[in-house]
Amino acid sequence: MTMKVEQIYTGCLAQGAYYVVSENEALIIDPLRETAPYIERLKADGVQLKYIFETHFHADFVSGHLDLSAQTGAAIVYGPTAKPEFDAIIAQDEQVFQIGKIQIKALHTPGHTMESTTYLLINEAGKEEAIFSGDTLFLGDVGRPDLAQKAADMTQEQLAGLLYESLMTKIMPLADDITVYPAHGAGSACGKNMMKETVDTLGNQKKMNYALNQPNKEAFIAAVTDGLLPPPAYFGFNVAMNKKGYDSFSAVKARALTPLTPAALETLVESTGALILDTRTPAEFHKGFIPQAINIGIKGDFAPWVGALIGDVKQQIVLIAEPGSEEEVITRLSRVGFDQVLGYLEGGFEAWKTAGLEIDQIDRISTEAFAARFELGKSMVIDVRKESEYEAEHVEDAYSKPLAYINDWTKDIQPDQHFFMHCAGGYRSMIAASILQARGYRNFTEVDGGFNAIAKTEVPRTNFICQSKILK
Repeated sequence: MTMKVEQIYTGCLAQGAYYVVSENEALIIDPLRETAPYIERLKADGVQLKYIFETHFHADFVSGHLDLSAQTGAAIVYGPTAKPEFDAIIAQDEQVFQIGKIQIKALHTPGHTMESTTYLLINEAGKEEAIFSGDTLFLGDVGRPDLAQKAADMTQEQLAGLLYESLMTKIMPLADDITVYPAHGAGSACGKNMMKETVDTLGNQKKMNYALNQPNKEAFIAAVTDGLLPPPAYFGFNVAMNKKGYDSFSAVKARALTPLTPAALETLVESTGALILDTRTPAEFHKGFIPQAINIGIKGDFAPWVGALIGDVKQQIVLIAEPGSEEEVITRLSRVGFDQVLGYLEGGFEAWKTAGLEIDQIDRISTEAFAARFELGKSMVIDVRKESEYEAEHVEDAYSKPLAYINDWTKDIQPDQHFFMHCAGGYRSMIAASILQARGYRNFTEVDGGFNAIAKTEVPRTNFICQSKILK
């Protein structure tokens, strides 16, 4: 079979896995947890998976390397210095692997993590054609250098310096026409300035990537460490799972696909302290939900928000989902290591209503109602968007309290002071509303449509950063 390179991009994780075929052999780079899509491709092409290449121990998702290796017999490959707790090939710097008529050369590029490795694809004609750059080089950015500080016993500045050397000595000398296939795109927490595109040429990155255009090492270190937000809480758990191993996805799915009656769900929550995770849309959730349930809608950046806000992958969970979507929810939870799903409410929320059990609601109003009620200097408004969104433009006198930091700022809320709350469109503000209400805060009103809709009203707005009320 002629060489084929396929990027398998998962938008909700902003993650790229890669499937490459030559002759009767294949390789996969940075696979996701569920292996079925890869197995189907192998069968359709009639090829044997020879290698599973891992660019590093991922922090933002659980890789499918172990399940895929067990199912196919393919060897798992990591770069130099990696110490996985399972059988794997630890490549030497510049070691070459043969797959059909193509070659993969391992280029050790530490900095994001110590074992980070870029894989150089050499095509059937012997030409260097592409790099699979993992989290070393993104489109428009480079990997954050703060995640491996503890493991490497180095500061983020030292890791950034190491990343600079890796890029200058291993990546920049490569030809401009080489294709760059990164592990992530815009929306990933592994970088701060990524492009929406998922494939580019190295030559274009040399021209426009801010990190590759710093005048010296010191400037590079300053640029890539500036403005780094704290990593999500689940990152460390995912690294450990990728390094040590995990339950097979099939076992996780079988355990989680346990139907529960309303009475069984109540008993399970009481006996285990399981979190009730409602994955319906904000529009459905606010009209009625099980008391104490947290809403993170499946139709959005579901898995990253679960990881960021729940944090501990050992947290036991029971699901409320639209009937028929349970397997998708379980799959997306497993991608970020949340394997402790105890079951789901059979029949969805309608089963709870039919049983006549207690129901809670969120006070949500339209943007038109908000505009009618808003009084400058009197109405308190909380904006849960990212700080950069807030700084670009916001409701005048609004407070910036990003959803990502809700566990820090809830303690600052005065229960007797009413406030309005919004995000950009309603997804994040409903997450925040459900968390606040579960913690006993009820004196607020969530605004449907968020700032995107508010901006079309007469509510006064400003984009002057000097007027910001940013509360960390």
